[in-house]
Amino acid sequence: MEEDAPIEQEKTPSLTTGPTDVSNLISIDDFMKVELRVAKVLTAEPIPKSKKLLKLVVDTGDGQRTIIAGIARAYQPEDVIGRSVVIVFNLQPAKLMGVESQGMVLAASSEGEQPTLISVIGDVPLGSRVR
Repeated sequence: MEEDAPIEQEKTPSLTTGPTDVSNLISIDDFMKVELRVAKVLTAEPIPKSKKLLKLVVDTGDGQRTIIAGIARAYQPEDVIGRSVVIVFNLQPAKLMGVESQGMVLAASSEGEQPTLISVIGDVPLGSRVR
């Protein structure tokens, strides 16, 4: 009678095309701590003495927040007003150029390229959680 072959642990297939630095991986519990929500940009204006920052006032569905975003080289203020965007809702406030920022607007960019705002298309209620 043959001995049973050792059982190999199943490996989860990688979803990436390149090597993954496992030290950068987070658990689903860590990810769920980040509250990504839909917000609408109500106003936008340049920050004095800054070439890359815009001061945005957004409607989160349960109030308004000021968010400082590093998107001024890619967007004029009038280009973002009225847009539904994705924000980090539960980010600790921080002062940037003397103005308190109460969240972060999400944008995508390749290294050295201009940011592109992550926008929501369709009729999604303000404050909706992004998962």
